[in-house]
Order: sequence, then C-alpha cells, then structure tokens
Amino acid sequence: MTWRTHLSLALLALVYVFSYIDRQVIAILIEPIKHEFGASDSQIGLLTGLAFGLLYAALGVPVGKLADRYNRRAIVAVACGLWSLATMACGFAGHFWQLLLARMSVAVGEAGGMAPSISLVSDLYPPKQRSLMISLFMMGPHFGVLIGLALGGWIAQHYGWRATFIWFGAPGMLLAALVYWLVREPRRGGFETVAAAVQAPAQAAESLWAQVRRLLAITAFRRLALACGMAGVAGYGYGVWTPSFLVRTHGLSIAQAGLLFGVASGVGAVAGALSSGWLCDRLVRRDVRWQLGLPLLGVVVSIPCAIAFFVWPTTGVWMLGSLAVPHAMAFAMLFGFFASWWPSLSYSATSHMVGANERSVAAALLNFFVTLFGVGAGPLVTGIVSDLLTPVFGVQALRWSLVCVMLLMIPTAWLLAAALNPYRARLTQMASPVLRAA
Repeated sequence: MTWRTHLSLALLALVYVFSYIDRQVIAILIEPIKHEFGASDSQIGLLTGLAFGLLYAALGVPVGKLADRYNRRAIVAVACGLWSLATMACGFAGHFWQLLLARMSVAVGEAGGMAPSISLVSDLYPPKQRSLMISLFMMGPHFGVLIGLALGGWIAQHYGWRATFIWFGAPGMLLAALVYWLVREPRRGGFETVAAAVQAPAQAAESLWAQVRRLLAITAFRRLALACGMAGVAGYGYGVWTPSFLVRTHGLSIAQAGLLFGVASGVGAVAGALSSGWLCDRLVRRDVRWQLGLPLLGVVVSIPCAIAFFVWPTTGVWMLGSLAVPHAMAFAMLFGFFASWWPSLSYSATSHMVGANERSVAAALLNFFVTLFGVGAGPLVTGIVSDLLTPVFGVQALRWSLVCVMLLMIPTAWLLAAALNPYRARLTQMASPVLRAA
C-alpha cells in the first residue's frame, strides 16, 4: 500500500459524501418546496423516495456488471459529474414535474457511483483490513447528513431552497476530474485466495441475469439483502422526514432543524461507523459470524433509541446560547451511533462472500434492495401514513408515522440473526482468508 492507495480511498469517500449530500439535502428543503408547489406529504414522498429509488435500483446492477469488466475509476468519475449537473438542475426547476425529472436524473448518475467504489476499496486493501476501510468509505452518508442538513438548512434559510441545490451540485464537477486523474485502479483480486481465483473465469462468462440468480441463491446473501432492504425503509424514512418532524413537533426553524439533526446524527454515525469497523476486524478473528453479529446488535439497540427520540416530550430543552436543543436529540445521536453499524459491515460481508470479479455486481445487488425498499418506499410510505393519520393526530401525525416505520427494524434483526450460520458456511465454501485468520 502506498500514499496513492490512501489518496484513492479519500477521494472515493469524498465522492460518496457528495453523493449523499446531493441525495439527502432535499430532506431539509421539504417544507419550502411543499409551500411553493402546494404538494402533499404523499407527493413529497414520491419526490424524495420512489422517483429516485426506482431508477437508482434499476440501473445499479447493470452498471455494476460494467464495473466488473471495465475501468471502475472512469465509471465513478463520469457518474459523479452526471449527478452533480442534475443536482444543480434541481435548483432551476420552475414546476413540480421539472423538479421530479431532475431528481430522477440525480438517481441515474448516482447509480454508477457506489458499487464500483466498493469494488475498488475491496481491491485496494487486504481482507483483514476490509471492514475498517469500507467503514471509512461508508462514512460518506454520515458526513453527508452532517454537512447537507446543517449547511443546507443555513443556505435555504438565507438564500432559498434553489440555491442549496446549486451550491452543493457545483463542487462535484471538480471532484469528478480529481477522481479520474488521481484514483488508483488496483488489480482485481490481488488479495484473493486460489479458490476464489479459480471461480473467476466461469463467473465472468455468465449473463447478468444468471449471475443475479446465482447470487440470490446464496442463503446468507439473500437474507442479508432482505434485512438491509427492511432497514432501508426505516432508515430513509427517518433521514428524509425527521427534519420536518423537528419543525412541526418541536417548533424549530429549517436552519435549526438541519443543524441539530445533522450534528446529532452525523457525529453519532461517524463514531459508530469507525468503532464498528475497527471492532469487527478484531472480532471476526475469533468467529466470522461477528461480521453480521455486530450489525444485528446495532439494529436491536437502535430500535428503542429511535422510538424514544420520537415520543420524548417536547418541553425539555438545553440552552446553547440562544439555541434551544430538545432533550430528544440525545436519542437521535444514540440512534445514529448504533444504526450506522449495519450498512458498512453488510457491504463488507458481501465482499467476503463473492469473488473479486463480481464485487461490483454483488454490492449493486445489495444496494438494489436498500434502494428499492429504502429510498423507493421509505419516504413514500412515511408520507402516506402521515397523511392517513392527519385526521386523527393533526400536526403530530408525522411523529406517529415515523414510529410505525421504525418498527420495521424488528424483522431486520430477525433476518440478520437467520443469516449468521449460513454466512459462516459460505466463507468455508469460499476458503476465505478471513476464515483462516479466525
């Protein structure tokens, strides 16, 4: 490993940060967009979720197949440039349908960013460091929430919601050029075992559909994908609608909601991702099932934290100067810490279950479940349930809608538990270096 290896990781992580900023910043802009276009919560759920999620999920796996055959660095660079332009286009939308089309264009670009990056990181570092390095890469969403919501709320408050899209989209153009020129394209499977390398030629000749069916036939991967899909519904519903919950229930301004939610969730999640990746690389030396056991533990602990956050009384606050910080934000930070365990460790587990020549497809397929269920359904379902509960709970309907959606973390925990033993069996079959170190 050289300085360029670490530079490559840093640039790929920065791309993922801006990917998530461009994806998530709309959460802090919901209220002004609703006001300008007269949209319902269900329409906002369509804008923030299904319109993005369907395209992202549908294109991710084919792009992953391309990345397993061609230059991954170039694919990431082109994708970054495309979604950055589309994000800027959101700021120029004059009608709701134009904003919808621009958001769909963001999804087209972002479909080519994540899976090739996971494949690159997996080949840049050996398996014994992979959980930590993928966790470092996947801090992108957490920094994205921190920067996108905190700074995005401030920009929207002072310059309007359109300026927020333009300010966050523009830097991606420079970043795309840096990725193309500076990121190292490592040799595929440089750290693989002989057993994994023998499987590579036959797998490379498969059609995409045959490859997807074979991957889904792996019991551990199938259960992990379903678990991540369920967690995605809760996670994306939480991420998109919580700023509006803070505005409606706690009476915060857009800037205050963005700052508090961004800092609490971002700091908690960054700490959680770093600690879980470091801990996982050590625990799997004793028992490889910890690769999924830690995500399971994080999900179980995160459920009561989320419910406490939403139902905690609104009367208690801490004063930081003139800023009133609701006591409930402590639970948001705890939720961010524990809920950050499952994403990075799940993608790392996937990288161990497949050969180097198909990591992009496998990561994209896992991302398909997260996106289709999470991005596609999470915000939309939360918005629909909120509209249905409004006649009963009025302005508090969103609070109880979010509580209902967070309960989907319960089947997530069950599926992760059901994947533990099949995961160990899969690593035995793969003759993984991780297993030999255990």
